[in-house]
Amino acid sequence: MLRSRFAARHRRARPTERCYTSPMSHAKNTAILLVDCPDRKGLVAAVAEFLYTHNANILHADQHQDAERNVFLMRVEWDLTGFAFDLADFPKVFGPIAERYSLRWRLEQSARRPRLALFVSKYDHCLSDLLYRHQSGELACDIPLIVANHPDAERWAKFHGIPFHVLPVNAKNKEQAEAEQIRLCKDHGVDLVVLARYMQILSPRFVAEFPMKVINVHHSFLPAYVGAKPYHRAYERGVKLIGATSHYVTDHLDEGPIIEQDVMRVSHRGRDAGVAPRHAGGFVDEGAGPGAERALAGGAVAHRPPHPGVW
Repeated sequence: MLRSRFAARHRRARPTERCYTSPMSHAKNTAILLVDCPDRKGLVAAVAEFLYTHNANILHADQHQDAERNVFLMRVEWDLTGFAFDLADFPKVFGPIAERYSLRWRLEQSARRPRLALFVSKYDHCLSDLLYRHQSGELACDIPLIVANHPDAERWAKFHGIPFHVLPVNAKNKEQAEAEQIRLCKDHGVDLVVLARYMQILSPRFVAEFPMKVINVHHSFLPAYVGAKPYHRAYERGVKLIGATSHYVTDHLDEGPIIEQDVMRVSHRGRDAGVAPRHAGGFVDEGAGPGAERALAGGAVAHRPPHPGVW
């Protein structure tokens, strides 16, 4: 049953045309302000009044207050038509309010498409799913390159017309390989690195080059089963739910802030039916991964460890 579902999923995921940049289903000209700060009265009023004063038409507004940590999170999106000043001046104009309320903020534009680098090893189900969603326009981003430490997934890169770089990694050449990976990402103006079943542990040096800009799609429902072969260990433990987690990469293995998760039910019959744990896990990998990338591409994640705000 699981095997047939897996095959059906990938029959549906065959794009009809190749593309490098995915089409957008609808073009928007909006700005997105993401805020986090110590909680206090008047925050919503201050931001809303600032935008109203400068002729902003607010389209979406979300906020959350974490009483335990005394943290306030906010996401506001507004139409830029008729907005009173150029966004290049936003830091200067918004600065007094940010200083008054101790706001940590960042500004995104819907018209600017983030650039993603996809990293992969041998298992290609996450990669193929992300590429299909990108091609269909579901992921509003650009993918200028795919980096791999094995050649197995190159067929997907060729099919979608995306440059594919194979950089083998072992204990002796890891430092040099990562230096080349960093160079490629910077040369291509990458905003976000997505580890789509890339089965190498990134060094602190790599993580430091892209702080809070590397996402791992880990094939377990974290914090359970950190590290390699989580589904095998879950099966040996007899769990009835397996999962996948998209999280930021930090220096601590599989402990970065969680962005998205998905689960599915399994039973002891999976092994008897000849379904390897990784095949069942493919379904939830493909749920947790795109969810995180969609949120980040849409400016919907407020970077506030250990609980990022995901709108």
